[in-house]
Amino acid sequence: MIIAKVVGTAVASVKLDALKASKLLVVCPADSQGSAVGAAFLAVDLVGAGDGELVVVSQGSSARMAIGQNTSPADAAVIGILDSIYTDGEAAFRKD
Repeated sequence: MIIAKVVGTAVASVKLDALKASKLLVVCPADSQGSAVGAAFLAVDLVGAGDGELVVVSQGSSARMAIGQNTSPADAAVIGILDSIYTDGEAAFRKD
């Protein structure tokens, strides 16, 4: 699992049946303070995350298991919305 920041949404009017009911988010890997630090990628939203939120992303076969379809072509899924992150006993991130 990785920490990521939601930076947008993606709309695909034509997509595989396995993804028809799926909301797609544009996310970037993030550090523990919530700053985006990597290249953007698409993830299926399973929890109703919104723009700017810090989320937990599962990738690969774990993402397909979370989606509930082992045959899904998705390789990333948003599986949680972070409220806080503590590192070394200090709050690195707190949701407003």
